[in-house]
Amino acid sequence: MKTYSSIPAEEHKNSINCNLCGSPLRRPYWDCGEYIFSRCNNCSLIYQYPQPVQTDLSLRYNDDYFEYEINNEEAFFGLMIKTLDDIRFSERSSFLLNPGAEFLDVGCATGLLLAHMETFGWKSRGVELCPSSAEYGKNIRKLDIFNGTLEEAGYSDNQFSVIHSSHLIEHLTDPSEYINEVFRILKPGGFLITTTPNATSLQAGLFGKNWRSAIGDHMYLFSLRTLTRLIKAQKFNIIQTGTWGGLAEGLVPGVIKKPVDKMAKKFNFGDVMVILAQKR
Repeated sequence: MKTYSSIPAEEHKNSINCNLCGSPLRRPYWDCGEYIFSRCNNCSLIYQYPQPVQTDLSLRYNDDYFEYEINNEEAFFGLMIKTLDDIRFSERSSFLLNPGAEFLDVGCATGLLLAHMETFGWKSRGVELCPSSAEYGKNIRKLDIFNGTLEEAGYSDNQFSVIHSSHLIEHLTDPSEYINEVFRILKPGGFLITTTPNATSLQAGLFGKNWRSAIGDHMYLFSLRTLTRLIKAQKFNIIQTGTWGGLAEGLVPGVIKKPVDKMAKKFNFGDVMVILAQKR
């Protein structure tokens, strides 16, 4: 089953080069009907071609998207906490946590993770493109959330100790510019945590264009190799990588799913991946 995906109205689209290496050479990879994923001939990055322009793309994150986020926030929060535990976030970040240390969640949805981080002493801020989700976090949870893109937020140089995103970077039209902005506003020694679908997962290989992450709202589909290359290009040190989720719930009996999931985590063919990086 695919994740939530909007059904866009007619949109303006751009012809683009590869966001990772700049090559104009590509070949069709998955034809999904209303949209096509191509693969770069040079670096193998998978991306939608052509792509909706940002102003049109932003309109997809409407009240329907808010309902999806609010209805699933507890499940998403649980997965984010498991990811943070996997990378030993509390232990690794202890040297960064001091009075006034700031934690930024980009694509923070309704702000449940931000509220959680504040209980541990972090000064939490969020960025969220969906207006209704941002308003919910601000009005109900009393959080500091900017409605828009990270680049529009205009944060200060070296402001944050930790910048986190979960299932955000695949939605962006310019992930390279996003990583550049993260580098600018992250303190030296600070952590970047990025979680996103893994385009070289077992499920992606099995299901192809019917993979649950091959949806119209995803502009890019990264592998561990391509995302690592993108992050390292901005002079981050890669501290840890990992994947999880061998087979989706309900695809196979539990007696098969459990060992496959363990193997996916051990051998990095899981459906979702995380990269922990540190600013030099």
